[in-house]
Amino acid sequence: MKYSVLLSMTLFTSFIFSQNKTILFVMSAEDTLTLNNGAKQRQTGVFLNEFYLAYQSVIEAGYKVKFATPSGIKATIDNESENDKYWKNKFDTKKEALRFVKENAAFRAPMTLEEAIATKEQYDGLIIPGGQGLMIDLIHDKNIPELLKHFASNQKPTGLICHAPILISTIPKTENPYIGFKVNCVSPLEEFVIENFIMKGKPENRKIAKKLKKLGLKYRSGLPKANFSIKDRNLVTSQNPYSSDAFNELFRKALIEYSQMKTH
Repeated sequence: MKYSVLLSMTLFTSFIFSQNKTILFVMSAEDTLTLNNGAKQRQTGVFLNEFYLAYQSVIEAGYKVKFATPSGIKATIDNESENDKYWKNKFDTKKEALRFVKENAAFRAPMTLEEAIATKEQYDGLIIPGGQGLMIDLIHDKNIPELLKHFASNQKPTGLICHAPILISTIPKTENPYIGFKVNCVSPLEEFVIENFIMKGKPENRKIAKKLKKLGLKYRSGLPKANFSIKDRNLVTSQNPYSSDAFNELFRKALIEYSQMKTH
């Protein structure tokens, strides 16, 4: 009898936790990138596979997802990220991703970052996908450092992909919880290739690795196009559109660690 009661309580507790497990995806809504001191403009946004493969991974792990952007405007997808070269052996997934961003109601109607702040206690983790868009809007948004500090202080898994680690620099150094952490992001060589051969122009905000090192983080990188990601405590950072497998594995590990911490 006691065993049956204990089993029922365990199942009920597991059910409650499964109902409340939610990951917050913060996305850029910017669609235009200015290059070469205003001499050139280029379409920009969130990198599709950096978003969708991370989304797919946490959904498969049993989590729900909520989306937030500045002003609650639907996230913009960078046209460059629809190129097949970023979807090696995952072309069916690319079709799913393109359909998702066109049809999914939650993606098309995100909450504002202010609403995300107001409901921040509800989330077990945060993911910010990469893409040049965030270098324009999220990097200047006052809600970003507040969100990052909340997730850090509560040891909640925080995933910053490719360009997104630059958002750590929005927190003043004197109150930055990530000083001394190991971190990864788009590498200097990859930035050079992007600027000279893909965008053919230099944006205002660049040299992410240099800025993170100057802030006091321990920057590490893999080779260009490497499947490379780093986990340091609750923080998971990754390098490029080819790093999704490594990122997803480490972020799921961080989620398991956080779930175990909550139940003890």
